[in-house]
Formats: sequence, C-alpha cells, structure tokens
Amino acid sequence: MTTLPSLFISHGSPMLAIQDSPAHRFLRDMGRSLPRPKAILIASAHWETIGNPAVSLAAQPETIHDFGGFPDALFAIQYPAQGAPDAAEHAAALLELAGFAVERSAQRGLDHGAWVPLRLMYPEADIPVAQIALIRGGTPARHEQIGAALQELREAGVLIIGSGSLTHNLYELRNHALDAPAPEWVSEFGAWVKEKLQRRDYDALIDYRRLAPSGARNHPTEEHLLPLFVAIGAAGAAPKAELLHSSYEYGILAMDMYAFS
Repeated sequence: MTTLPSLFISHGSPMLAIQDSPAHRFLRDMGRSLPRPKAILIASAHWETIGNPAVSLAAQPETIHDFGGFPDALFAIQYPAQGAPDAAEHAAALLELAGFAVERSAQRGLDHGAWVPLRLMYPEADIPVAQIALIRGGTPARHEQIGAALQELREAGVLIIGSGSLTHNLYELRNHALDAPAPEWVSEFGAWVKEKLQRRDYDALIDYRRLAPSGARNHPTEEHLLPLFVAIGAAGAAPKAELLHSSYEYGILAMDMYAFS
C-alpha cells in the first residue's frame, strides 16, 4: 500500500465552497491527483478542546454550519460522508501511547474547516471522515507532537489533513475584493514560511511568532496555523515539503497548500 502524504490546506472563507477562485479550482482537482485513501482524519481550526486533543467517533457526522451572515446556499449544503470511528479510535490509541490524554466525542460532526475543502476534493462524499481537535492555547510544538503520534495511520491508508489558513487576520478584512492584491505584511509572511519549509527549518517555524515577519499580525490567534504543525508532524522527522498551491483571497487570506512526505 502506498504511504499517503500529510496535507496542509488553507480553507479561507466558507465562501470557498461555492465561489470560484484559484483555490476553489485547485481543490476540485486535488482529490483526483492523490492515491485514494481508505479514510480521512482532519484537524480543523474550528474544533478546539481544552487541555487535551479529542477525536470524533461519530458514525454519521452531521454537517455543521458554524458561521453566520453568509448566503442561504451555504447553509443548504450537506456533506453526507460516513464517519471513520475505527480510524478515530486508532488515532486515540496512538495519541495515548504518546502520552496524551484523549477525549472521545460520540456526536461531533464536520465543521466548515472540514467539509468545505473535502466537498471540493471528494464531492461524492464516499470516503469516511473523522475529525481530531486542536488543543486550545496549545503551542506549535505540541501540535507537531500530535501529528508525530499519528504517523502510523498514513501507512494504513488514512489521509491526515490539517485544515486552517496560512494567514488569518479577519480584523484586517475591510471590504476587499476576492482578487485584491496581498499587502506586504501578508506576502512576506507567506514567503518566510515557504523558505523555512523548503529548508526544513522546523525549529524556526515553531518559533514563528518571534522570528517571522508580522507573525502575530497574520495570526492574532493561532488556531488557523496550528493545523500546519499537525501535518508536519504526521510526515515524520524533518519531512520534505511540497508547495501544491499558492494564491490569495480578499488580500489578507493566503491560500497556500502543502504536502509533506
């Protein structure tokens, strides 16, 4: 069996689901370019638990519309993928072996950080999906350790995805057009991350808030970048990073996507 890469996907705004853009088109084609997984385990910026990671064992996860102020068409979308309780339980066991206490949710569904990109990648909703939570307030290093504990799943045909956004400062969103150019403080941060990934300088990435240009400005809170570290950790020690896609939406959302192997 082919060992799958781990992925970091920038999911941007919920409008990515229905609004044409370079990132939307890329994700529509992306699923066909990957070996078909047996299941998907996705760490979304929109599920955080306190103190410890959590996994969802839901057999039929609901589609969660965890946003407001968007068109009715978004709220009408359902993503009826089956859950992946076996993969989720395997993930929980691996995390426990690595020293994590793990919470298990019987009901947690798929938030938009999960179903928006997955609906584009796998529109038939025919691959079982489970979510794993981030730790609220957890460090990048802690989330890399979460990913590292899950490496074995890739060899079992599970696609591990971290879904967040390479940049995510919504306080700076001021009626920008979808195709607005990125300001320098956004583009410089993306270029810095790309350079560190290409050089496999993961120590610098973990310390991005101190070392990266405008690190804290691009991430006033960290939850949208932490899935990157889960994806990095899941690919093993000092993995190779491949930039799959780069674009911007509304100027301030860098939509970069990476594969790690």
